[in-house]
Amino acid sequence: MTPRQDTALAEVIRTIPAPSAYMCGLTWDGTRLWHSDQDVETIYAVDPRDGTVTLEFPCPHVRADLAFDGASLLQVGGRPKQLVLVDPTTGEVTGMKPVPPASGRLTGVEMGPEGIWMLMRAPTVVQLRDYATMDVIREFPAFGESPSGLTYAAGTVVYGDFDDGVLRAMDPRTGTPLGEAPVPGRPTGLTWDGERLWYCDFPGRSFRAIALGSLVGAG
Repeated sequence: MTPRQDTALAEVIRTIPAPSAYMCGLTWDGTRLWHSDQDVETIYAVDPRDGTVTLEFPCPHVRADLAFDGASLLQVGGRPKQLVLVDPTTGEVTGMKPVPPASGRLTGVEMGPEGIWMLMRAPTVVQLRDYATMDVIREFPAFGESPSGLTYAAGTVVYGDFDDGVLRAMDPRTGTPLGEAPVPGRPTGLTWDGERLWYCDFPGRSFRAIALGSLVGAG
């Protein structure tokens, strides 16, 4: 499924510069954006007002999206991909959490109230897993051939597709599509700050914020 050619781009509410070029993960800890970059193998804390980097840690494991479980940053990394637990105060890697079956499929991750949400490729599916055991609780088919980035926003799962340049919304209980919208650039990491959806615009080397309402009921 590709975005309709006659669909207007979602309105960008805010744009701030990224600290580097190979934009992977994005998450929110309640006050700051956290971002990871694969090429420079670094995780950054970013002020959402102007893009100022307030902390940065080396992380050679970066391969895809980033999440926050309330205590640790969860970086999708390693070969095969797993969750790399990182202390957000020191940058220390405190553990590795396998995502069975071992593979390179995982491209998006975010915590939700019922567990941890994951976006997988080949085939493209959205999964809800038990965070402690990594057992799959629900799995829904999803659109797009190049899934990249996922978040949980106000009772809605939102995931991106890099090649299509689109964000899509899904009902987390049934998997029903709730809407979609093309966005400027190509999205990778996604997160929700309680008011806005943020995504990494890979070619634009920027973080962009849009309203959730741009997706839900659209498309």
